[in-house]
Amino acid sequence: MAEKKARLSTIYEYDPEKGTIRLKNKKCPRCNSIMAHHEKPIPRWACGSCGFTDYERKKA
Repeated sequence: MAEKKARLSTIYEYDPEKGTIRLKNKKCPRCNSIMAHHEKPIPRWACGSCGFTDYERKKA
């Protein structure tokens, strides 16, 4: 089964005034892959490659 590739417009943001390209999501500290952001049931960042999960803390 072939991997489904994401469109570049969903991964990166381009600022034409400054001429910069920025990654929208975080990178995994373990394997350096792009992490996914999940809102429900618990807000968290998850890596699909190595399984690392970073939970967001509630703001007081």
